[in-house]
Amino acid sequence: MTVKPMTQLIKEATINISYVTMMMSALGVLALLIAAVGLYGVMAYVVTESTHDIGIRMALGASPGNVLRLVIGRGMLLTGTGLLIGVPVSLFWLHRLLGSFIIGIGPSDPATLLEASALLALVAFLACWIPARLATRVDPLEALRYE
Repeated sequence: MTVKPMTQLIKEATINISYVTMMMSALGVLALLIAAVGLYGVMAYVVTESTHDIGIRMALGASPGNVLRLVIGRGMLLTGTGLLIGVPVSLFWLHRLLGSFIIGIGPSDPATLLEASALLALVAFLACWIPARLATRVDPLEALRYE
């Protein structure tokens, strides 16, 4: 039996927990990044495909603010739908699966779930905002000549 300092014993006892925590955090950030890039891609595609429609709206008098609200509204509708499906799934199904990995908070902690949902909604808003800004710069004459 060897004598070890208490700090070393604590470090050896928690090294696996720290590793799992770091890996889950990295995977969470990667998932958030993939979701943002995916939503950005979908919104950029929608804006590209509806260039003609946006041009007609602007030719008929829609302001850039109206177009901005329209495009962001479409993206946030997708995000809201995803959150309405994802939050109950995480509460009732993933709760049991991840319960043994999360230390310090419960798997159904409402504050953590609210913070994660708000962060995802903010990232989704930013992913929608860039194509929406591009949609406001559509020239109505160019859009009408598009097809």
